[in-house]
Amino acid sequence: MPTVRTGPLTGLAGQLVLLAALALTTGLGVAGWIAGTVYGTVVCGVLSWGLHSLGARSLGPADRVTLVRAGLAGGVTALTVDSFTRPVPVAVMIGLATVALILDAVDGYVARQTGTASAFGARFDMEVDAFLILVLSVYVAQGLGAWVLLIGVMRYAYWLATWLAGWLRGPLPPRYWRKVVAAIQGIVLGVAAAGVLPRPMTIAAVMAALALLVESFGRDVWWRWQDRPALAVHAHAWERQHESV
Repeated sequence: MPTVRTGPLTGLAGQLVLLAALALTTGLGVAGWIAGTVYGTVVCGVLSWGLHSLGARSLGPADRVTLVRAGLAGGVTALTVDSFTRPVPVAVMIGLATVALILDAVDGYVARQTGTASAFGARFDMEVDAFLILVLSVYVAQGLGAWVLLIGVMRYAYWLATWLAGWLRGPLPPRYWRKVVAAIQGIVLGVAAAGVLPRPMTIAAVMAALALLVESFGRDVWWRWQDRPALAVHAHAWERQHESV
């Protein structure tokens, strides 16, 4: 009998509770309900598949914190989709996004303190970060222009590029600056969404954040480009090893 992994199911239940709370307090529309439910279901399915692949029965303590962040990102997603058809309470959206951004520092701390850091947890954390930034960029783009979407789609464009250019694949060396740049994107997009700055200052801040993101990804691409000879050697050795089997 397949193992029932309650962590992802709990996350889906929490997502539905959050959507219900938003419906009662902000009048969340049908589009928001659909978007939030689909998002929560996808997160539940992907997490369940990931745990099954690892042979794990449950999420670790840090992963549970990340799951809360994923649920908050789902709330931001629902409100963003709703904003295409009606005004939404920006304060509520920014509040959810802010808590999710603050908790980004908590899940890593919990992982280190409990000795439960893992590649799975790091990937889960990274994907939640990327999706939250994407959703915030979609909301901000409605007021500043489609160019803001470059911030949200850059992570996914890089992922696509790894399939088109094999030399981009593989782990990158640890670099704290990546986390700093990711945090800056979330903070700047949150401020832009709140509309607390004059429009020229908001545009300048978002453009600066985009420039930092381009620099960060550009550095990774350059490192990969320079590492191509070593990658080719490893690939050749792998082919020779399998030819001799």
